[in-house]
Amino acid sequence: MVYPHAHQTPYVTPHILHKHYAATAESDQYSALIGRDLEYFSQAGFDMDKVTIKRNAPVAQLYEDAVRNEGAIISSNGALINFSGKKTGRSPKDKRIVYEETSRDDIWWGPVNIKMDEHTFEINRERAIDYLNTRENVYVFDGYAGWDPKYRIKVRVICARAYHALFMHNMLIRPSEEDLAQFGEPDFIIYNAGQFPANRFTKGMTSTSSVEINFKRMEMVILGTEYAGEMKKGVFSVMHYLQPVKFGQLSLHSSANVGMEKGDVTLFFGLSGTGKTTLSADPHRQLIGDDEHVWSDSGVFNIEGGCYAKCINLTAEKEPEIFNAVRFGAILENVVYNPVNRVPDYDDVSITENTRCAYPIEFIPNARIPCQVDTQPSNIIMLTCDAFGVLPPISKLTPEQASYHFLAGYTSKTPGTEVGVLEPIPTFSTCYSAPFIVLHPSRYASMLAERMARHNTNCWLINTGWTGGKFGTGKRCPLKYTRRIVDAVHSGELLKAEYETFGVFGLSIPTHIEGVPRELLNPRLAWTDQQAFSRELRKLAGMFTKAFAIYESEVDNKVRLAGPQL
Repeated sequence: MVYPHAHQTPYVTPHILHKHYAATAESDQYSALIGRDLEYFSQAGFDMDKVTIKRNAPVAQLYEDAVRNEGAIISSNGALINFSGKKTGRSPKDKRIVYEETSRDDIWWGPVNIKMDEHTFEINRERAIDYLNTRENVYVFDGYAGWDPKYRIKVRVICARAYHALFMHNMLIRPSEEDLAQFGEPDFIIYNAGQFPANRFTKGMTSTSSVEINFKRMEMVILGTEYAGEMKKGVFSVMHYLQPVKFGQLSLHSSANVGMEKGDVTLFFGLSGTGKTTLSADPHRQLIGDDEHVWSDSGVFNIEGGCYAKCINLTAEKEPEIFNAVRFGAILENVVYNPVNRVPDYDDVSITENTRCAYPIEFIPNARIPCQVDTQPSNIIMLTCDAFGVLPPISKLTPEQASYHFLAGYTSKTPGTEVGVLEPIPTFSTCYSAPFIVLHPSRYASMLAERMARHNTNCWLINTGWTGGKFGTGKRCPLKYTRRIVDAVHSGELLKAEYETFGVFGLSIPTHIEGVPRELLNPRLAWTDQQAFSRELRKLAGMFTKAFAIYESEVDNKVRLAGPQL
């Protein structure tokens, strides 16, 4: 048999040449823009005679466009593999917030929220729209942020890559056809012209990348980075501002789940590598969401319509729910694949260690749809990965200690998590969300304390890091024991336990949990070198004191005293 050369036109079976075979995305079916919608895009500066706007295009259409125009690959499991170009992670140093009269008194200005003037924003906005006008296809996705209709906002994403449109289709809450017909004007717009660089000679620009939010215009402009996570975190930053300021609700960087039997809700706070996603995925509980939530007056709701999971070393054995969610409709971002059989290689970090998968939350079998509960949280679990091996695996926090540790947001970066990290680096990320914080941390902390007091919510500090020694000499706390500890929180077992005080940090730690070794519960017992333990304990306590100094003038004296005492 003679195989045709790759460049030859393939043979097409005649029976598939039906009336829809050559239908293009230019058809009214995909552009579904009428009357006021067309007027809206014209007023925004889009040349409707030149560009084809594809609004909320079907997933299959976005696959086709991404493969045809962007070099995307369909993997063996059905997910779309695409690449974000030079930037494979967020660019926090290029993030800006416009300094204007409606929001300037609320913003926590500084290294996280860097000021930009309104004129520069207008220049970049016009640059983005001018670029989008040069594209043949412009993608629009209209969706929602926030599952509770009382507090949700309408978000419009305008971009030039099918990959970006599919990503936000997965990460926002997808509207029904009826919702879409009545969508109207959005509350927040993202102009993503990430393929086009910012002009470095524009005032305030420090590189060719620019990610900026204007709260007066309720718009975001992206230039010079194609990393899709910028859009996700842009929406979170907006909700982190709007929920407390406009709605009086508490936005949180946390995962959340709910018990199937008792209906009890738990919030999990934690930074990268602490187990936030892993521990909230529990076969006995429903997942409300894995990353961003609002604790409202009526309960808890997820901000997002999907999950953005790390893929590094992903296996069916370790994380079956995530592994099985990688299928048609999901996007694998910057994941290396075998070119022969298209099988993803989750262990290959040659592009980046920050490989990701974005998929709709309904791809997780025990997800709660809709992703909200009309129940107040019974438990808050603050997760830390202590590489110094001195914090207990479980502590019951007083309300003041909860406020202290929420503001501190401690964990350790360990070797292997980032290039150049050769020994554990303590990290203090306030409110467990420093890169996305918009208001002063004390505003979130005081709202958290008030809600915990009103609803009698218990708070626990769980260390998933090292025990019996610091990184290099001790060992990581086994996951089976951490899961057993979390189960003891949910069963109410720990409310009846006996406690002892863990010195220096003043933490209350249980003396016994069924199935967990006694020496694990009190870190001092697990160390053979007691002098080394005391030295590391005092070192970490000093780091806490130094890191917390910037909040001391903003908090009550009881909260100040809830930290370690040297």
